[in-house]
Amino acid sequence: MTDSLEMLALIVDSANAPLRLASIPKPVPEAGQVLVRIIASGVNPLDGKIRAGQAAHACQPLPAVLGMDLAGIVEAHGAGVSDWQVGDEVYGMATGIGGQQGSLAQFAAVDTRLLARKPVNLSMAETAALPLVLITAWEGLLDRARVQTDHKVLIHGGAGGVGHVAVQLARAFGAEVFATGSARQQAIIESLGATFIDYRQQSVEQYVEQHTAGEGFDIVYDTVGGETLDASFKAVRTYQGHVLSCLGWGQYSLAPLSFRAASYSGVFALLPLLTGRGRERHGQILGEAAKLIEAGLLKPLLDPRRFTLQTAEAAYDLQASGAAQGRLVIEI
Repeated sequence: MTDSLEMLALIVDSANAPLRLASIPKPVPEAGQVLVRIIASGVNPLDGKIRAGQAAHACQPLPAVLGMDLAGIVEAHGAGVSDWQVGDEVYGMATGIGGQQGSLAQFAAVDTRLLARKPVNLSMAETAALPLVLITAWEGLLDRARVQTDHKVLIHGGAGGVGHVAVQLARAFGAEVFATGSARQQAIIESLGATFIDYRQQSVEQYVEQHTAGEGFDIVYDTVGGETLDASFKAVRTYQGHVLSCLGWGQYSLAPLSFRAASYSGVFALLPLLTGRGRERHGQILGEAAKLIEAGLLKPLLDPRRFTLQTAEAAYDLQASGAAQGRLVIEI
């Protein structure tokens, strides 16, 4: 590639098609945007759903460049941008849905409201693993449920993408944290500082009795969906309890929640990218989270395997298999 107006990107032409490496026009930042030279792109399950044509809620028609999470360096800026300088290291969930070019490319033009400065103590790959799961965990625990020091918090799926960040966030704000998982995930969950609950060995009633004397948890965050959200309605504390879910898309009976006079909040972190409303909050969350990261209170669990644009197909296969040992990242 010799033309400086071009860049390399991975394109999905149609549902379930292979990733195709191609040279495409380099984007030009518009007013309120910066051009980011992407160093690393995070891999999310939603990317795979978009690729399979199964994510209508992401409003990302094919063909498309996938990838929502990025870490990189500001290369240029559009009109009206004064708070970012060329050379600044940034991260964000800023691309790849709503018809926008994704982060599996060498460059992206990004709305500055969606960006924050990269934490100084993380690599670009570690940083790119965080934005979507971090924003999702933060919006639930901090913006909706207002987690605090006297709370007992239950995270369903504590070793997962959103879950392992939610565990660390709740602990950083002083809560006592419990997390469900399978037996093979016990060491991971305990290493994050949470009390492990084997959901296959204990019923909801059993672990609520064991850990809360039958009172229920102040906050229950469902990161799994389906029957796990039903279980969350049974595990929450009467009156003061708050159930959160980032996958509450099915049909559920609210009776157990209603009989506890508890609250429910859905978390849909894509909304600012799809509507344009609330984008400043994403940048604010990432900026506040960077302080926790730099204080040593939050770190992503990263799969040790490395991938590039040329080997990205293997990363997506690994994501789909469920065998990843942490977050997956493509180094550009």
